[in-house]
Formats: sequence, C-alpha cells, structure tokens
Amino acid sequence: MTFPLRRAVEADANAFGAAKHFERLRGLAMFPADELRTYVVNLRRRPDRRQRMQRILPADLRAGYTSDWDGPFDGARLDLAALHRHGYGLFPWRLDIDHRWWGRPLRFGEIGCMISHIHCWRDAWLSTATACLILEDDINLAPDFSERLQAGFEAVTQDDGPTLIYLGRDPQEPDKGSRNGIASPGFSYGTYGYMVNRAGIEAFLSTDPHRDIIPADEFLPAMYLDHPRSDVRARYPKQLRALAYAPPLVVQLPKREAGSDTELSEFVSIH
Repeated sequence: MTFPLRRAVEADANAFGAAKHFERLRGLAMFPADELRTYVVNLRRRPDRRQRMQRILPADLRAGYTSDWDGPFDGARLDLAALHRHGYGLFPWRLDIDHRWWGRPLRFGEIGCMISHIHCWRDAWLSTATACLILEDDINLAPDFSERLQAGFEAVTQDDGPTLIYLGRDPQEPDKGSRNGIASPGFSYGTYGYMVNRAGIEAFLSTDPHRDIIPADEFLPAMYLDHPRSDVRARYPKQLRALAYAPPLVVQLPKREAGSDTELSEFVSIH
C-alpha cells in the first residue's frame, strides 16, 4: 500500500476513534487483537441489535461495534452534500434495464453500509492483525460457530495471497466445488459474515472504494470473480481468492423478523 494511502487511512481511523477500542482489548481473546480483529456493523439508533449481538457472540471475539465510531454510516441521515463533505463519491450505478438491483439508483442505506465496511477494513489494516472478521448485526450463529471459526481463520491466514472466506451468503450461481466443509463460491450476495486476510484487506483498499461506492454485496464478488456488469468489472477487477463455509457458519435473520435498515432507506436522486 502506498504511503499516501497509509497516511490517509491513519488519519481517517484516528478521526473515527477505532484504534483506542482495540488497544484496550489486546491479548484478551482466544484470537488476540493482533491476530484477528472482529467488527460488528451496527447503527447507533439500533441498540436493540447491538444488545442481541453482545448476547450471542462468543466473549472470546471481543468485537468492536461501528456504532462506537463517528461517521456517515446511517443511510437515514445521509445526503449527497454530507457524502461529498466526507470525501466520498458514487459509482454511476443505475442501468437502463429491467433488473431488480441494477435498474434502480443506489439507496443511502447501501452507501452507509459500504462506508461502514470500508472503515472496518481501514482500521484492521492499520493494526498488526493477520485477518479481520466482519459481521452484520442481523445474524444467527451456527451451534458450532466457535469450533469451526478456527478452520476459516487458518484457511485465510495460511494463504499468502489475498483471501476471503464467507461465513454466510446468498449464492446466485452454483459453487465451483467443495471439500471438507469449505466451498469455492460462485457469484454470491451477502456481507453479513466474512473473514479476510491482511493481503485481502490491502487489495480492498488499493481500489480506493470510497471514490466510487457500490453496494458491499456487489463489491465482494467483484473482487474474486469477473463481475457480470462490464462497468463494475472494469472499475473493480478481481484480485483475490474466495472460499465459503458449507454449510454456513452464520445465517441472516428473515427480513420479516429483523427488518432492513438498508432496503427501507431512500434512493439517491442525482439530477
């Protein structure tokens, strides 16, 4: 990673106060903070979800919550002026086609979600961690979550190249094979649970995703395969290897039970 980018990431992380949280937790967990950083994407206005995650997550993970940071994370409070003020740009997302996701504008909730993930990557990269685990706050854990998490950590950290492993996802096409409970995923949606090694974090950040924000659900698959959209493929060419737990280690709560802060947010209107 270039020094100018490092300085930018350091300044950003200091502004959002992330580093202090993990200094307090260093060495306390089964996965020490200098090996695995764990983040939960959570909005300040959803303390109910935070409390639920604090109940169900293994204490060993010592997760940090994005709701502890200041930033443009909440789509309900975002507008274009605020995004530009914070230095974010949007990818020209809407296509003139009949498609559920691509034939409409971005939602502010999608933008805030992607910014939350970007800040997690930035904070993890500034640390000495060999991997980071990112969870969203609307998940359930498999009964054997703690036991199987170690296998995923070893899978991504023993690979010298940039590697991602999905803990859960929504496959859009068949997997490319599976062995010993780990699959090679095809195009998949879902950012509610994944782990990425240090090389993968650097690959994410090297694309300057804050300049051309797309939904995190589209960004992750773009990074490990040729995205079906040629414009996305050109802007975000594949750079890493992806794996996936099979069966999944986390599942997303049904929308009727948990709701969706992303899908209920307003569309971006650009004239």
